[in-house]
Amino acid sequence: MRRTVLERFQRYLSGTLLKGGLLTRLRRNVAGNTLAMMAIALIPLLFIAGSAVDTARLYMVKNRLQQACDAGALAGRRFMVSSSSTTLDAAATTQANAFFSNNFKLGLFGTKAVTFTPSKTSENQVAGTATATVPMTLTGMMGFRDQALTVNCEARYDVADTDIMFVLDTTGSMACTTADGTAGCSQPVYSYVRPAPDGTTGYAVTEKSGSKISGLRQAVLNFYDTLAAAVDPATHLRYGFVTYTSTVNAGAAVVALSPSYIVDSWTYNSRRPAGDANNGNGTSSWDYSKNKNQCTATSSRNPASGFTTSGSATLTYGTWSTNNNACIITVQPLKPNWAYEKVTFDTSQYKLFNAVPDLTKVTGATSRWQGCLEERNTTVSSSFDYSNLPADLDPDLVPSTDATRWRPMWPDVVYYRGGYSSLTYSGDSTNPYGDGTSTGTLDYYTALNAYQNIAYGWVSCGKPVQRLKVMTRTDVSNYVNAPDFVPQGGTYHDTGMIWGTRLLSPTGLFAADTSAWPGRNPPKRYIVFMTDGDMAPNMCLYGMYGIENYDQRVTNVGYQSSCSSSTQLNNHYARFLAACAAAKARNISIFVVGFGQTLTTQLTQCATPGQAFYAADNTALNAAFQTIAKRVAMLRVSK
Repeated sequence: MRRTVLERFQRYLSGTLLKGGLLTRLRRNVAGNTLAMMAIALIPLLFIAGSAVDTARLYMVKNRLQQACDAGALAGRRFMVSSSSTTLDAAATTQANAFFSNNFKLGLFGTKAVTFTPSKTSENQVAGTATATVPMTLTGMMGFRDQALTVNCEARYDVADTDIMFVLDTTGSMACTTADGTAGCSQPVYSYVRPAPDGTTGYAVTEKSGSKISGLRQAVLNFYDTLAAAVDPATHLRYGFVTYTSTVNAGAAVVALSPSYIVDSWTYNSRRPAGDANNGNGTSSWDYSKNKNQCTATSSRNPASGFTTSGSATLTYGTWSTNNNACIITVQPLKPNWAYEKVTFDTSQYKLFNAVPDLTKVTGATSRWQGCLEERNTTVSSSFDYSNLPADLDPDLVPSTDATRWRPMWPDVVYYRGGYSSLTYSGDSTNPYGDGTSTGTLDYYTALNAYQNIAYGWVSCGKPVQRLKVMTRTDVSNYVNAPDFVPQGGTYHDTGMIWGTRLLSPTGLFAADTSAWPGRNPPKRYIVFMTDGDMAPNMCLYGMYGIENYDQRVTNVGYQSSCSSSTQLNNHYARFLAACAAAKARNISIFVVGFGQTLTTQLTQCATPGQAFYAADNTALNAAFQTIAKRVAMLRVSK
């Protein structure tokens, strides 16, 4: 522009001043030359100044036009609905135009004929073209016409290869609605058959209409859709899932790496046969055919050892009556006596998901593992050195000894005995004999897999984790809508975060799952952690740390008759924060969503700065997940 103005000015001087003889006449007549020369000098100065002013205006207008174009394209891409259409949808077009207009007002610097045209590109992004006409001012007096400016822009969601691990609270309160608040909703428990290849009986809390877990299912799918709409053909996305309660169902994932990572035997809070107990009164009859020696030698048990499948047995014995000189034959019904204590069991076949005999029953029962794990040896502490975590909190430690191997949870053989010490008890049940009939809190002398124990949440085993992989929308839908993606159990944040980090760590056992694609940079890694409740550990519950009242793996406060301990709560918080720190140390970003749950100090501290969200209801949860998906996508101007 400046060169054009100067060139025209030079032509003007040569054509008008020199050719017209004005300077020639001034040369001959020197009177008043100074004033005349100053007047003549003002002419080029005027054009130079005018050129500078108009050029600066054009520069500023073009910058503002570009900024407005970028804003419009970003807004269009932000609101664009993913579809197969080759044209930009109406909502995105409206937003693009609105943002452009807000950033470039008609008449700015005297502009006129301002236009902006957003469009959809073949790569599913938004492009834009903006034009404006700028009238010339000082240079306009020399015949310069209005100048037309045009700028182009494009915005895209810039998605690097990305791995996303959802760590989701699926505890019993998720069956309620957010309107139920912290009081819960007292929904009944139902049973179902867990999906193949499991086939065992599962239990869950009946969902209310509009339940929180129904909102979670939809939010996850909408998250997937939002990110899918932002992906260009070269981008790779992988998803994984961890559903957590008081434990995590990661057994199948571990066994797939190596069965040797799980112990071949483990000691459980269980029971073992401890002889016979009388089952009511015996029946007697007289036998006059036996002498005294024959009578007292009469003794037989049926069966010779063990019990029938009903749990009963009989002992027949003779007692000599001197008064009647006869033998009294007594048949005494028996039932098992059980020693409730720690018992070691062979887990070598159980950990392979094979059906094995349940030696704590007399009914010929078998057990099959559902996949939930007890943690390896733990460290009791209320604080941890994040740069030197113990074995149980080190997400990358490869199991090499029984102390560092995981243990299969076996609720079928675990019994709550109502006290720390071992004791012997013969039960008050007749089907099967030897068990207790209590259906109240703690359910003494009843296996943890009994219905009432699960209904009260004393044990739970949720849906198996999903290791990172490329998942279609159908894959994700099948996971969150499966029969075992259901609410059950109590809230232990540390269990979920520990396993979420293990599955996503780039330097751990599952590193191959999150490795870079061939010829690509390492993926960005995210954990999306969602909970609807505060941490609620219980000393009597059977979970990832056994039964804390008996095992003291997290606390050292001794047996607590109330089943609660502030020390236990604080120590679980410390473990949770240590797991969060371990994730961040591996360059994993953490999003935390409190769903109807106030963002506690621990939840906020766990999140990467600025990535903690509160969602009051299902609509807000969906909005939070949408926001997270868009942050993962990193909206930016690309051209």
